[in-house]
Amino acid sequence: MDAMDLVGRVTDALQRSVLPAVIARGGAVRVVAVEDGVATLEVRGSPGAALPLASRIQDLLGAAVPEITGVRIVGPHAEPPPAGRGQSLADRVRAVLDGEINPVIAAHGGRVALVEVDQGWIRIRLEGGCQGCSLAEVTIRQGIEPLLRARVPEMVGLADVTDHAAGTKPFFCRVIRRMSVPGMLLPAGIGSWQRTRW
Repeated sequence: MDAMDLVGRVTDALQRSVLPAVIARGGAVRVVAVEDGVATLEVRGSPGAALPLASRIQDLLGAAVPEITGVRIVGPHAEPPPAGRGQSLADRVRAVLDGEINPVIAAHGGRVALVEVDQGWIRIRLEGGCQGCSLAEVTIRQGIEPLLRARVPEMVGLADVTDHAAGTKPFFCRVIRRMSVPGMLLPAGIGSWQRTRW
């Protein structure tokens, strides 16, 4: 099959099933390449637009285009991660964080740092706009963790060791602050509400 035809089929599947959800979350996604069954998708806009949907995107694309066996989500102008052969678990995790996750969340001034790898447990710290962001847990559990599990199958678990209370410029709070009035009721997380304290 022609590579351009495969890219076209993946693009059509994205437009039908994935793109509306990504756009509704404030993002955009496009097919960069399809090689060896892996579709590389470039995400722009909100990191929460595509990272939490990563496993769903892979399932939808795999069902629509059976030749697709994996999906790689990158930020704008991301460099491909180095090959994983001969690397330690920590090096491979760091390559996924730096090559696939950090370019996407950099749009919100955030970064994920690897703190430690111990017996398959990966401990990360969120920095910048992600430290203290009310959507950090969603980004971790629905975006970062599934992507790491797909790329580093020997991972046992993922722990966030961030001191979120010490965050000085959380991204989601900055956006809400510009749109709201002190004392107004705003969402503090999925399914809960709290009074803002500014």
